[in-house]
Amino acid sequence: MNDLIQVVDSPEKMACAGRQLREIVRQKEIAPNSVLEVFERWAAALDDRELHEVPGVTFLRLWLRRGTLEPILLRELGPNSLNGGWQADGRARLQAFPLGVVGHWPAGNIEIQPILSLSCALLGGNCCIVRVPSGLVGVTQRVIEKLRKVDRDGLLSERIFMATFDHSRIDLHEAMAQAVDGAMIWGGAEAVSQVRGLQFPHWARVLVFGPRLSAAAMDAETWGDGKERSSWCRRIARDVWQFDQQACSSPQTLFLERGAGCDPDEFVKDLRQAFQEENRQHPRLQVEPALTSAICLARASWLLDNVDNRALFPASPDWTVLLGTGTEMPNPTQGRTLSVLVVDDLLRAISTFDGTLQTLGLGVKDARKEEVLARAAGRSGVDRIIKLGRMHVFSSPWDGTELIRPMVRFVRHVPSQD
Repeated sequence: MNDLIQVVDSPEKMACAGRQLREIVRQKEIAPNSVLEVFERWAAALDDRELHEVPGVTFLRLWLRRGTLEPILLRELGPNSLNGGWQADGRARLQAFPLGVVGHWPAGNIEIQPILSLSCALLGGNCCIVRVPSGLVGVTQRVIEKLRKVDRDGLLSERIFMATFDHSRIDLHEAMAQAVDGAMIWGGAEAVSQVRGLQFPHWARVLVFGPRLSAAAMDAETWGDGKERSSWCRRIARDVWQFDQQACSSPQTLFLERGAGCDPDEFVKDLRQAFQEENRQHPRLQVEPALTSAICLARASWLLDNVDNRALFPASPDWTVLLGTGTEMPNPTQGRTLSVLVVDDLLRAISTFDGTLQTLGLGVKDARKEEVLARAAGRSGVDRIIKLGRMHVFSSPWDGTELIRPMVRFVRHVPSQD
């Protein structure tokens, strides 16, 4: 397994990779601290000009830092987990052991997702089989090559088998499922359903991150403050631009609370300026024809549906702001298309949310008011509630579940001498 991304064309090759990885887990223990040391070097290596244009790499560098991951490890695996070993639990003791081999089925529209997914399993001491979607092979290869350079002893590299094969090869999906002890599945409804339907071993743990949407909300006191409005608009633009609005945590709709003396037109003017500036700093290098068509259709439909609707956008499909009213989120267009809806009551908008909404970005000045909104959002199925500008801060729990703990086994030992 010298090449970290291999074209797999037979179930036997997948099964063989699984057996080799399982033997590595059985023979070689690795403490979270050792993983963090390699991750830290990997993060530094990713600060390379040739990778700056890859969406999400800036975020990936921050994610792999010890300062990001160590608190997650301590919270999920216990205060003394960094060096591995047993932890006291009354008269007994506990230790986190890896599941074994964890399979990863990342979505094909987020460039760094194969790396994000496998990093969670590696922190639990597991080995990984990763199916890299065909469209992400080039990007993933560039990122994983940086790991090879800094992982001098092959500590993590030997624990990773990255495979690419056509999504229609059910036999290879089945072989991969049979080779693992756990799975992390990401993507759209159809892809997730297909992978969940595979015949995993009966002991395998399956963690699913299915398709989700995200929204943002601001109270009138916040967005109506002309002195701070530009700063808030820049935060919103940053959330929209990261991952080109394709991530589950990308805001598709912004709800503005109506307020006396607050003019939504003034707000969208500042938002347009923030979008223009973000577009200058991070221009889109290319856009698929289908996305261009979807953006043009969204602009036209919005203006034709209601004479009171307005829209701001350049001649190109670089970005779009659709201004209107209502509490129902429109169907997402993506492609840096943000619907801005003025509502009388933010609670009414939140009451329309269901389990499809993952993240709610907030800009609210009154802490007591935010508490009411946060509790309402939690009851309505929202898993993450966070300040605008930080909607893509990847942390645990994610989608309401932990990231590392599900892929380990906590073994309880009561010494026989007692």
